[in-house]
Amino acid sequence: MPTTTLYDLIIIGGGPGGYTAGIYAQRAALKTVLLEKGIPGGQLNNTDEVENWPGTEKISGAALALKFSQHAAAYALEVRNHEVVAVEPGLTQHTVILDNSKILTAHAVILATGGSPKKLGIPGEDQYYGRGVSYCAVCDGFFFRDKTVVVVGGGDSALEESLYLAKLARQVYIAHRRDAFRAGMILQKRVRQEKRITVLWNTVLSEIQADTQGVNGVITKNTLNGTTSTLATDGVFVFIGFAPNNSLVPASTRMNADGYVLADDKCATNIPGIFAIGDLKEKYAKQIITAAADGCTAALAAAHYVEEKKTSL
Repeated sequence: MPTTTLYDLIIIGGGPGGYTAGIYAQRAALKTVLLEKGIPGGQLNNTDEVENWPGTEKISGAALALKFSQHAAAYALEVRNHEVVAVEPGLTQHTVILDNSKILTAHAVILATGGSPKKLGIPGEDQYYGRGVSYCAVCDGFFFRDKTVVVVGGGDSALEESLYLAKLARQVYIAHRRDAFRAGMILQKRVRQEKRITVLWNTVLSEIQADTQGVNGVITKNTLNGTTSTLATDGVFVFIGFAPNNSLVPASTRMNADGYVLADDKCATNIPGIFAIGDLKEKYAKQIITAAADGCTAALAAAHYVEEKKTSL
């Protein structure tokens, strides 16, 4: 029989929300463990520069992620580098099963699993992933120095990554399905001023082409008149949003049609003792600061829940 360890709180996910929850949980004297299968900070590590974290005008995503990790370490937060394979709700305690078959139990669980990049779903996208198709400019931009790339998207991430790629690539095309960006005005202004960036309005990609060396072109389609054309490029970077990583969310948890978890103002789900935060949770704004705010709220709510539960035992 696998060894079972009982915690007050288990946090699944080591992004800004998860680490903030860990810090607040430690301050509340909860016996807590944070489980993260990757590197501390999650998607934050894929961000070149963060310019909207209060008190810090500019910092790299990786540097901010490290600060989260160091802050949590200062509070002696237990962090385990394991993948969670299942979360099983219980009447008295919740069970978390790790990839090494170990079982952890807790009075409360905070799901901070975030999201993953959405795909275009077009021919060549999956086939040429890693051979010219990417979802992370910070990770792969170096390989396209002095080359031509196409960025797909019109939000903050797409424009931020385009500006980063413009530091490396010879030419950056932004293909956007509409005639106006959704991104903030500061980013739009910077894109307009960057000579290496050309915007392809009302444009979508219908196919990604490649040869033995990797991606060498895309077929574009005009959303207004349906005309198609071929554009030579060495790489395609896709930034069209994120889908929630909800595979660990218990089946009985309420979610919306897009798979985001429905939670109240305490980040509590409909299952007592299970909380959802960050990009996994349905909300208006998905930002680093709102994920951290969720982590704070959920940890405080979990502390209150655990205290009441222990009192009633």
